[in-house]
Amino acid sequence: MKITNDIVYVGVNDHKVDLFEGQFAVPNGMSYNSYVILDEKIAVMDSVDRHFGDEWLANIKAVLGDRKPDYLIVSHMEPDHSANIARFMEEYPNATVVATAMAFNMILSYFGNGYADRKIVAAEGSALSLGRHNLTFYTAPLVHWPEVMVTYDSADKVLFSADAFGKFGAIDADEDWADEARRYYIGIVGKFGAQAQALLKKAAGLDISIICPLHGPVLSENIGYYVDLYNTWSSYAPEADGVVIAYTSVYGHTKAAVEKLASQLEEKGCKCVVYDLCRCDIAAAVADAFRYSKLVLATTTYNGGIFPAMREYIEHLTDRSFQRRTVGIIENGSWGPMAAKTVKAMLEPCKDVSIIEPTVTIKCAVNQAVEAKIAELCEAIAK
Repeated sequence: MKITNDIVYVGVNDHKVDLFEGQFAVPNGMSYNSYVILDEKIAVMDSVDRHFGDEWLANIKAVLGDRKPDYLIVSHMEPDHSANIARFMEEYPNATVVATAMAFNMILSYFGNGYADRKIVAAEGSALSLGRHNLTFYTAPLVHWPEVMVTYDSADKVLFSADAFGKFGAIDADEDWADEARRYYIGIVGKFGAQAQALLKKAAGLDISIICPLHGPVLSENIGYYVDLYNTWSSYAPEADGVVIAYTSVYGHTKAAVEKLASQLEEKGCKCVVYDLCRCDIAAAVADAFRYSKLVLATTTYNGGIFPAMREYIEHLTDRSFQRRTVGIIENGSWGPMAAKTVKAMLEPCKDVSIIEPTVTIKCAVNQAVEAKIAELCEAIAK
């Protein structure tokens, strides 16, 4: 696949993987992207997952013919992008690796060889000329590993963005970009909003026509749309007005309260998304908590605290710097409700999170008094 006259895609699609990084469901697989820049000198941009080394090297050879690559540019050392570095260097003994100093430390740790005689250490703003294509390297620490860099090609106005602007799904998947990119960003990069903001500030000074990420499709139209979404996600601002209701229910009474609240909110015209945390894709539930402006947590008291699935969910939120949201609480406790107290304590470290009153407390089952509190909570959320 040609990106420009001189830049060719040589990555691979993985339709066998079911869980990315062992936790994120990827029903449409994953892509591991790699690119070749053809010029007086040739650069290969990143490697691929270890299971696809043969396919990747065959793709490179199909593009190069009798020519040999001069450089392997390593943006990110996570194994889904770096696993075939040693194999590439063995295949092309005259090639030079270009990476950050920290990346070379990782190369040594992974492969037992730091390529001391075949390396260029890239630093902030350093450059490499291939001929017509002049590449400039910008460090992007903690987006989302500390050794990461991105590369800008001024000739074709291409940003090779490492894991930034990536998404779940193979490159041949026919699906909406934003949903799977959001789930990817929040799940994997979400904790590092400040670092993503720093990268966006660097990118703002570049004339970018094409973004080539390490996962997902090449972005070549309406670049502002993707940048704006990344700015929203990394600044923790709500992307849309709406309510996520995430709940756990053992015998159905908490679920009944959630259904009443959701129905009343929808009657008032509120966008409402409901997740049963014991049965849903947790990554999607987490992503939507960052997508929408309000969140309701409804859970049973369990062992003097909260139900395990709810505890895990809140930890996913706080681990990703959940902030700038309004939260309502519904608790259930047949004899000693403690869920609301636990939820509030877990959210206490979060910045700019306000709790909507009233807290709805269920003792055993929903009754008229509980229904009245649900109606009050609905009114408060709808405002």
